[in-house]
Amino acid sequence: MVTRSTEQDVRTLLDPALAELGLMVEQLTVQQVGKRRLVRLTVDTDLVTTPPADETTAVEPLDLDLVADATRRVSELLDESEVMGEQPYVLEVGSPGVDRLLTEPRHFRRNVGRLVKASTPDGQVTGRVVAAGPEQVTLEVTTKGSSSTRQLAYPDIARAQVQVEFTRATEEKN
Repeated sequence: MVTRSTEQDVRTLLDPALAELGLMVEQLTVQQVGKRRLVRLTVDTDLVTTPPADETTAVEPLDLDLVADATRRVSELLDESEVMGEQPYVLEVGSPGVDRLLTEPRHFRRNVGRLVKASTPDGQVTGRVVAAGPEQVTLEVTTKGSSSTRQLAYPDIARAQVQVEFTRATEEKN
């Protein structure tokens, strides 16, 4: 049986080991699937421990080799500990996808340079993240050929998500 306590025990086990790799647990679920347990873990760069130079510098995407290292380490820890019991489990480790909702300042920080659509009390705004600080995000909004910046306090953002772009604004068109 999977309980909330099991997820907390797994998180407590993994947090220090992932921190050594410069990562943090973004999301963790442990669920029963047939005769096995499924451990789904999403890791992200720990921007709190290793913050970027400033609020306007883009954060490098997660390196797949680092995710592979994390997967090996997590597997070792789960196998060595009693936290999963005797029942077999399947481990899935990944990084946050583009479909992740941006709910914390660090999510916006990770997406400096990306196009984001945000819902606010004043309506929806779509703009490129040019800065993401601890209290607010700054978007460059382009409408009818002119650009302006708009600052949004995080508590005023009801929903925000990265928009998929097939041609980035910085790419030259042929």
